[in-house]
Amino acid sequence: MTTYTKECRVIDKQWSSAAEAVADIPDGTSLAVGGFGLSGNPIALIEALLAQGTTDLSIVSNNCGVDDWGLGVLLQAKRIRKMTSSYVGENKEFERQFLSGELELELTPQGTLAEKLRAGGSGIAAFFTQTGVGTQVAEGGLPRRYGADGQIAVASPVKDTRVFEVRGEEREFVLEEAIATDFSLVHAAVGDRHGNLVFNKAARNFNPLAAMAGRVCIAQVERLVEPGELDPDAIHLPGVFVHRIVEVGSDIEKRIERRTVAVEGA
Repeated sequence: MTTYTKECRVIDKQWSSAAEAVADIPDGTSLAVGGFGLSGNPIALIEALLAQGTTDLSIVSNNCGVDDWGLGVLLQAKRIRKMTSSYVGENKEFERQFLSGELELELTPQGTLAEKLRAGGSGIAAFFTQTGVGTQVAEGGLPRRYGADGQIAVASPVKDTRVFEVRGEEREFVLEEAIATDFSLVHAAVGDRHGNLVFNKAARNFNPLAAMAGRVCIAQVERLVEPGELDPDAIHLPGVFVHRIVEVGSDIEKRIERRTVAVEGA
């Protein structure tokens, strides 16, 4: 009778620092970056990428931070070649670079962008959606890059459309391709050494989707716990999608994009 011994392996994905975790991200790479407004921005990883000088980046993120925070610090240093985003209205430097032809922009409806990231992380090549039908999103012509003369140098292409019957009614859908990137950078409130992550409120919007889309996902967490400490039902993203994890502490700066307060007695 043959006896087999099962070898137990400990999967520890913790890295010692943000700088070490992003050190192998090369120039010209594609990145999916989490965050919604300034909520859930992986700022320690972004600043480490800035410090090491990585440039010519193609970044997929809901927005591009503000002029001096979030992805805005990479933009300010002219490290970004292309942005794929939904909302870019809070960044004056973004507007300047785009209109002057220094930056390429693929503007994408927010729900479509979320699904493109989710699909990319799920191994789905493309999907049909009604969002954008009858607009330049489907018909093409949206400016992606301007020339020095202010004219459109690169425009969005025409996308395939198809009619499907939905609940007895024929409707037109547009084909959207999934997004899969070389790396992804995300922020979570809590994680364990196996890479399981828990997000806090609005930070859950795009961080899990960005994490899924990256071939190598790097997560910064405010608190790192041991495997088994997290309730399985409380985990928002399983560790199978996460490859490196860095603890940055709960006192890391987290900015508010637009602070609104009530007037006393109003």
